[in-house]
Amino acid sequence: MFKITEGDFKNQIYGDESYLANWPMLYILENGKQAYIGESNHVKNRMSQHHGSVDKRIFDKVHFIYSSKFNQSVTFDYESKLIQYIVADELYEVRNKNAGMADKEYYGKKEYDEKFQLLWRSLQREKLVKHSLEELENSDLFKYSPFKELNNDQRTAVEEIIASLKQEENQTVVVNGMPGSGKTIVAIFLLKYLRDSEEFKGKKIGFVVPQTSLRKTLKGIFRSIYGLKASDVLAPSDVTKQYYDILLVDEAHRLHQYKNISYMGAFKASCERIGLTTDSDELDWILHQCKCPVLFYDAMQVVGPSGIDVKRFRSKMKMEQAKRLLIYYNLLTQMRVKGGNDYIDYVKAILAGEVKEKKNFKNYDLILMTNFAKFNDLMYQKEKETGLVRMAAGYAWDWASKNDKDVYDIEIQGIKKQWNHCTEGWVHSENAINEVGCIHSTQGYDLNYAFIILGSEIGYNPDTKSIIVRGEHYYDQNGKKTASYEELKEYIQHIYYVLMTRGIRGTYLYVCDPKLRDYISHYIDTE
Repeated sequence: MFKITEGDFKNQIYGDESYLANWPMLYILENGKQAYIGESNHVKNRMSQHHGSVDKRIFDKVHFIYSSKFNQSVTFDYESKLIQYIVADELYEVRNKNAGMADKEYYGKKEYDEKFQLLWRSLQREKLVKHSLEELENSDLFKYSPFKELNNDQRTAVEEIIASLKQEENQTVVVNGMPGSGKTIVAIFLLKYLRDSEEFKGKKIGFVVPQTSLRKTLKGIFRSIYGLKASDVLAPSDVTKQYYDILLVDEAHRLHQYKNISYMGAFKASCERIGLTTDSDELDWILHQCKCPVLFYDAMQVVGPSGIDVKRFRSKMKMEQAKRLLIYYNLLTQMRVKGGNDYIDYVKAILAGEVKEKKNFKNYDLILMTNFAKFNDLMYQKEKETGLVRMAAGYAWDWASKNDKDVYDIEIQGIKKQWNHCTEGWVHSENAINEVGCIHSTQGYDLNYAFIILGSEIGYNPDTKSIIVRGEHYYDQNGKKTASYEELKEYIQHIYYVLMTRGIRGTYLYVCDPKLRDYISHYIDTE
């Protein structure tokens, strides 16, 4: 179906095939290290244009991709796909910009999506790519690529934010979105777009990531993306060291207050550096240190007293509105979980004890398991089938193995497990499949399947028909030290909301509390 031919870009020798003059085609310019991917209806003319361009003179070869089944909608679509996957493949450093990357519908798209696999195999045979599509789709570089095709919500937000920034930099932008709505994707896309744009050249732009684990992952990814660098990724404290034009703040709900944290001395020093007191928080640092903060926020993902809860966030935004332009955007489409927005709402209702009727989700596994050995075995089976499968739990067991690697933290029905041996990069660490992740090692990451243990800190009261929590079974001391019962309940519900929305293809549950298990069994298929 696909014919791939090589041309001499340096000497402009391309062949005499008629389709090179007038047919929708794809091409890959490369020099063994860098590549540029494009499409054109007149590739010979396009090569002449590229040959006259200073930034394309680094290339010496071109590979033309022809199919009699191509039309321009297909080549636009395949161009976007090739950029995404070849970036993640890392054989070449891709020199494309990301302007215009969007998820476009057209006649026969489903069929062409399936045929892309054939094109990729052809490229593998030509040694233009290394890895399989399945391998790449499990990689962080693919998941967090700045070349992702944007849906309508995401594209609208990006286009309007950029247009607004071109007119007036002194503004505050808030992007609200549920788990899986693509907040991080939009943030990374924006950073790459701004870095590539001549209009923003010389601007001081930073990308703030509160979670240590995700920050380390993104630094590694940015090293592999042309135009981005690891130093673009900032901890909140880095912001206090210089002033910025634009700060993109991922997971802004994970910014901290001077409360229930382990680094109070460093926090105080950061406040003093910019003339603030410890009454301020890390969000204040950002608002103080840039002309335009772009804040990606989800009130439902605040998982402890030190976070920026919705009341605090709204209060600060009200103050911002008095000082400068304040603009809100909402990302409403579920991009991660194949169960879609209905699944997200169902998880909320289950954890609030408010489910009214049982629902099943097409193309999504939501299963409650009562035998922990089977639960554990199925996790390993799914890992063999798809990869990127992890077990995670609420903080209902002490982390004894932190200080003694020979002890186990969790024992259920005779099976013993340890907590995540690290927080940074745990999801992709070597032994992660044998461990149980916590909220701090999993928030912000995608999994193919999530195996979630609901511990004894969360239960159900059948008399009042309500969810209950037990502080004595919750081992995150910083997470409960200053929290009232209702606040602790909200944090624990939020933790499980985050954990139960990690799985792309499915979520499997094991519930420790018998009454909670019985309640959930009425609304989730049980094995």
